[in-house]
Amino acid sequence: MTTVAEIMTRGVRSLTPNDTVVRAAQVMDELNVGVLPVCEGDKLVGMVTDRDIVVRGLAQEKFEAKTTRLSDVMSTNVRCVREGDDVDDVLSRMAEQQIRRMPVVDENERLIGIVSLGDIAAKDPDDNVDVAMSLGDISTPAEPDRGGKQKN
Repeated sequence: MTTVAEIMTRGVRSLTPNDTVVRAAQVMDELNVGVLPVCEGDKLVGMVTDRDIVVRGLAQEKFEAKTTRLSDVMSTNVRCVREGDDVDDVLSRMAEQQIRRMPVVDENERLIGIVSLGDIAAKDPDDNVDVAMSLGDISTPAEPDRGGKQKN
């Protein structure tokens, strides 16, 4: 059994709910990523994606980019994993919930890292059948979510 602790990315950069969407976009560009954890101190309170910024904010004309806070567009119902979780179980959860990355938190909901579909694929490049199947499940179009803050 491979655990999340063996493959996760540690030292993940995070922002606060009061940071602006412009700041988030700048950090995403700097790090070449499409998602950032949002924390109050070291406690995870949300995730913001490039899609959140565009779809929840810009496309719905909800904000002025320089002043809108991440708390206005971030996902708050974040699905998390723990360091000791089995990677195969995490892969199944990703497929079921149609998400590509999950923050790793401790028992106090403090952010300690992130695990992505890419991390899982890299763990054993010769055995990526499960990853390919999960990617297919994750990428299957879902009904539009017009209700708000649920996915990350």
